[in-house]
Amino acid sequence: MAFSQTLKRSTRTLSSLKSSIHSSSSSSPSISVSIHPKPPTNKKTLENPDPKTLTEAENLCKLISNHPNRSHLESLLNSTQIKISPPLVTEVLKKLTNSGVFALSFFKWAEKHPGFKHTSDTYNSVIEALGKIKQFKIIWALVNDMKVKGLLDKTTFALISRRYARAKKVKEATEAFERMEKFGFKHELSDLNRFLDTLCKSRQVEYAHQVFDKMTKRKFVPDIKSYTILLEGWGQEMNLLKLDEVYREMKGNGFEPDVVAYGIIINAYCKAKKYDQAIKKFDEMKANNVEPTAHIYCTLINGLGSEGRLSESLTFFELSKSCGHGIEAPTYNAVVGSYCWSMRMDDAFRVVDEMKSCGVGPNSRTFDIILHHLVKGRRIQESYSVFKRMRSEFECDPSVSTYEIMVRMFCNEGEIDMATSVWKEMKGEGILPGMHMFATLINAMCGVKRLQDACKYFEEMLDMGIRPPTHMFNKLKQALVSEGKEDVVMILTRRLEKLKTLLVVT
Repeated sequence: MAFSQTLKRSTRTLSSLKSSIHSSSSSSPSISVSIHPKPPTNKKTLENPDPKTLTEAENLCKLISNHPNRSHLESLLNSTQIKISPPLVTEVLKKLTNSGVFALSFFKWAEKHPGFKHTSDTYNSVIEALGKIKQFKIIWALVNDMKVKGLLDKTTFALISRRYARAKKVKEATEAFERMEKFGFKHELSDLNRFLDTLCKSRQVEYAHQVFDKMTKRKFVPDIKSYTILLEGWGQEMNLLKLDEVYREMKGNGFEPDVVAYGIIINAYCKAKKYDQAIKKFDEMKANNVEPTAHIYCTLINGLGSEGRLSESLTFFELSKSCGHGIEAPTYNAVVGSYCWSMRMDDAFRVVDEMKSCGVGPNSRTFDIILHHLVKGRRIQESYSVFKRMRSEFECDPSVSTYEIMVRMFCNEGEIDMATSVWKEMKGEGILPGMHMFATLINAMCGVKRLQDACKYFEEMLDMGIRPPTHMFNKLKQALVSEGKEDVVMILTRRLEKLKTLLVVT
């Protein structure tokens, strides 16, 4: 039966689910370990590990998730019969990327195995996880270890620069980039381009442009990639004056826009809601015999659809098909989104059925788009029905963003028990919530005076090495003080201070 039809039949109502939740046992949270959503089966890369390694990594992470006491972690892992290898350790560390504390513990456990030696990949993976919780002192100690063992590479410095930049530590990001030479690596244009891209993606575009000007005057001759990075940065900032300035400079230096540059400019115009200019740039590209990519079609389909220009959006979809592009999931998702913007949900579900029949999805992103619009329209029960049918009818695992949509929806509706039910399901899959998801749930619990539960989730957050947003912690403290629980505030404050001076777990 088509999804658009089965959606209208609910095998289990929201009210009955609420009833079962209220009658269930304790809802106290336990610490979980991140197992990221499985990569789409149609997106294979040479770096993907073999299925056995993936399965073993998943099992190890679930084992840690179900036994979160770090003091017993080593003996727990020692009880497994899995043979440790660098690819396996790398995969586990990647899955623990949102849990730097557990990633470091696992890293330390692995290096004690007789015959096992860490590689550049395993070091870089744990550095990425530690960077997310801003443990830069530990990171630089690991860098020194890598130097001694001959495992240091340029990727390491790129990871560290990115983490500093995302923490708004621009000076430190620059120092990390410059320290490459002190460790024996010569700066090349590709390194500068990667650093510029890091700064731009961290919303430090003005600073990136300053670095570009400084470096190109002193040391490097920019290539077209250098310019396209700045184009994308200013485009994301919706600063079309700066974008046009970079575009003119690029052409003035002899670089004609390629398909990447055109795609960035079209995306910038769409982001700024300058759709007629985006279409004009698309026509210019075609006139210059530059063939649009599927991504460019997606950009226009998405942009026009979000503006309610559905017929034009669908015209570009038809154009993409006539150009011989194999229609992939992102293009279909753009069409799904276009229908959703016009709240033509039956048509959106019809596209989902078409995706399935063509063997190109749907994927979790497809359902995230649909759920976003259903939630925005306050169609709560329908949203939950779609969420449950993802796996049962389409064998599509929800991603962490899917769970976040559902938890936020129930929190906003004051349905805290339903939110924690979805949270439990997520943790059963081994997926670790991020900072914003924790904040959503804790804030909602403060709002309904469930302070004991709020404190439990707050402590879980700290156990994961995640620093809480200031506004959320202030709200929790205020709620506790109003209930006369100043002693609890002191305990949580001390725990937070301890997190800021995290020590290496051996």
